[in-house]
Amino acid sequence: MVGAGWVGLCTAACFAELGHEVVAREIVPEKVEALARGEVPMHEPGLPELVVRNADRITFTTSMSELLERTRLLFCCVDTPPTYSGDADLSRVEAVVDELEQSAEHAIVMKSTVPVGTGRSIQRRRDGLGYVSNPEFLKEGTAVEDFLHPDRVVVGAGEASRAFGDRVAALYEPLGAPTVRTDVASAEMIKLASNAFLATKISFINEIANVCEELGADVNEVAAGIGLDARIGPRFLRAGVGWGGSCFGKDVLSLKQMAANTGYHFQLLTAVTEVNELQKRRTISKLQKHLGPLVGRTVALLGIAFKPDTDDIRDATSLVLAGRLQGEGAHVRAYDPVAAERARAVLVNAELCDSALEALDGADAAVLVTEWPEFGELDWAGEVKARMANPLVVDGRNFLDREALRAAGFTYEGIGR
Repeated sequence: MVGAGWVGLCTAACFAELGHEVVAREIVPEKVEALARGEVPMHEPGLPELVVRNADRITFTTSMSELLERTRLLFCCVDTPPTYSGDADLSRVEAVVDELEQSAEHAIVMKSTVPVGTGRSIQRRRDGLGYVSNPEFLKEGTAVEDFLHPDRVVVGAGEASRAFGDRVAALYEPLGAPTVRTDVASAEMIKLASNAFLATKISFINEIANVCEELGADVNEVAAGIGLDARIGPRFLRAGVGWGGSCFGKDVLSLKQMAANTGYHFQLLTAVTEVNELQKRRTISKLQKHLGPLVGRTVALLGIAFKPDTDDIRDATSLVLAGRLQGEGAHVRAYDPVAAERARAVLVNAELCDSALEALDGADAAVLVTEWPEFGELDWAGEVKARMANPLVVDGRNFLDREALRAAGFTYEGIGR
């Protein structure tokens, strides 16, 4: 593994679990030392246990020469963040390629999400370099399960690298998943198109939710009804306050920008992004409907991470809400069971609390942003209501028991209900 961040470390640990010898290279010595001690720097259920259990099969190093000496398949797992133009920043990928020696024994296996055409470009620069596209489809919070029980494995390789493609596909054979063998460009597009479609599905159900609010329908019932259609399916039809994280926004923007670079306007993806950004801000109007101007009001944000079972706050809805609430003059309190430390450097003007009850103490409203299970287990009718200055809840994930809250005297606002 070239890169032992979230993707690289999850992939390394899962390959080791399958019995393979893995060498993972990171450039920061302190991080390598911590990983060698079994210290996992991110919250991912099941990952620390895998790293510790397979410590004899995983070697962490800062040395590229050690990597080249001991391995033949070099999985590139480095970041490809968006640039100001919207194109992917491939500087880290290019740095990896520049470090590779010309060798018929080695191949680079691209796990990083890259624009379509990246593999072709790399092979032109490094004629003869073995190259395989093997995109990842891991979800934060369920990465170990996703790796060990995948929907499919995608392996893209040209004719010159077909033998390397065979070796990559063989690594996954014990998992028994369908394997898609294709060319490199198609493999690159499968990854981007998958994430863009999922983002589209979420934005669509959020648009339906907004119309449901105006027409008196319940989006939960609507989603259940349309999700039974085998052509649609029930997954990713949960209305809420918008998607976040490091993948959807980046990949939607990347695909849209790639299309624009060819002269094609991908209008649908423009709408998908706009819907999502507006959805994050609709909570403000829901609060204002009940509280009027928010100047001097205290609002508790329950959840900071962009989804449960992760401490990732990249592009999280909570950050947008906190900024908008502060812009309206409100005082923001926030609590998250695992992401608070990561948020401390970002939510500098918010009060980060050590518990949900502390955040709710004296609050004029509570906004559930991340559906952590502990929020459903709070004593809303008793201690929560007694602590809050005003019993108003905006349930941004339709997660709480609406009828129980209303029966307890809360004003409840959901999404599309």
